[in-house]
Amino acid sequence: MTDVKSFAILVLVVAAIGLLAVLSNRLSERVHLPAPALFLAVAAVTEKLVSVLPAPPEQLVERVVTVALLCILFDGGLHLGWRRFRSAATPITAIGIVGTFLTAGAAAALCHYAFGLNWYLSLLLGTAVSPTDPAVVFSVLGRREIAGRSGAILEGESGANDPVGIALMASLITAGGVSSSGFLHVAGEFLLQMGVGGAVGVVGGRALLWFIRRVPLPAEGLYPLRTLASAFVLYGIATLALGSGFLAVFVAGIILGDARAPFKLEIERFHSALASLAEIVAFIILGLTVDLDELGHADVWIPGLVLGAAVSIVIRPVLVGLCLWPTKLERNERTFILFAGLKGAVPILLASYLLAAGIQQGQRLYGIVVVVVAFSVIFQAGLVPTVARLLRLPMHTIEVEPWALGVRLPDEPEGVDRFTICPGSPADGRTVEQLSELPGEVWVSFVIRDRELLHVRPGTRLQAGDDILVQTEPANHPKLVAMFETPGP
Repeated sequence: MTDVKSFAILVLVVAAIGLLAVLSNRLSERVHLPAPALFLAVAAVTEKLVSVLPAPPEQLVERVVTVALLCILFDGGLHLGWRRFRSAATPITAIGIVGTFLTAGAAAALCHYAFGLNWYLSLLLGTAVSPTDPAVVFSVLGRREIAGRSGAILEGESGANDPVGIALMASLITAGGVSSSGFLHVAGEFLLQMGVGGAVGVVGGRALLWFIRRVPLPAEGLYPLRTLASAFVLYGIATLALGSGFLAVFVAGIILGDARAPFKLEIERFHSALASLAEIVAFIILGLTVDLDELGHADVWIPGLVLGAAVSIVIRPVLVGLCLWPTKLERNERTFILFAGLKGAVPILLASYLLAAGIQQGQRLYGIVVVVVAFSVIFQAGLVPTVARLLRLPMHTIEVEPWALGVRLPDEPEGVDRFTICPGSPADGRTVEQLSELPGEVWVSFVIRDRELLHVRPGTRLQAGDDILVQTEPANHPKLVAMFETPGP
């Protein structure tokens, strides 16, 4: 009975912590602090005050956060989808890859010249603080969602620069130092991880889509479990093939994001909930590794604050701004993207790699990264709503819709497509009756604007961002994509 009672107490404590973590999202909306910051702070303080609570082993932390990150990346890919990714592919690639390298290099230069670290440790520290986490941004904004391409770029950047940062960190640790041969090794290792990871993600994503559509399961609840298991399979295959498993999972999520599949809504809801749970678990377990006494040392918190301020105020706006310069973005959108490069769990995960590898001054570097993340999620994130309002950034409020009505069909409906009007596409700004280029028999049956259903008439004028439901012959799909989702010359 003693064991049963102990287990019951453990379950009670874990459940209570989980409930408080879920409810903390309401508090974060009021104080304009992201919920992950609260998880991190509470866990760190608890570990300090409760002396019987030991810090979790480094290997356990790394593995738990890795699993959590896989869940978050796959859900991020599902939410982004191929259509949104394609509409912002150039800026996502530019700032997700090139911007990450430039940020890491500039941060490394600051660490070397300002803090006296050797170049190798400086590169490790710069790489650790380079990835971003837009989930922190959206947590601060609450129920307000960014319209236009800004949201897609922020989401895509994080999904891209997380695997890039992880691959770069792993390559640097393997190289073991700074030299010409070491740089060649890092470049080769990085390209291998990105190439293999991307290929596994594309092929695996298409195979997963075929698997979902062609192999039925006996119960609705099994469909989300299949996608989860398949995502982990892709991670394992890519990693064993010396590629980036994180990139493979993210790319597979993008491919599956817009695809029609049975029980797709249930799959998306399951992975969204799982990603929220993963975020809670990741920040709590990372918080338990934070040594508050170590953060109190002047050679930790001062470099951390200087580096955090420099990355957010100087390095990112200048270097990532150069990457965004050729893109056709409004000035307010570009400014917000540059400001909203907040840090999250991945920098701390990368810093934990330094501890696991036994890197010289690893504990100090870990503390500096924690201070950088704390600066980002407390000071910088607290200004996000104000900056968005001052920039007059186009946003809309996501209204909670707890009740739903739906229709289920035993077979996939033929000739029904959903499109989102792309800015500058042939359909943007034209009425339904002016769409003379529409092929054959085409019926625009629904138009959803600002989460409201419009009555479709010949004079209904379509706008960028409208979601429309179109019924036509399947062969007309490519022409409809060109009409609704392809920007004009």
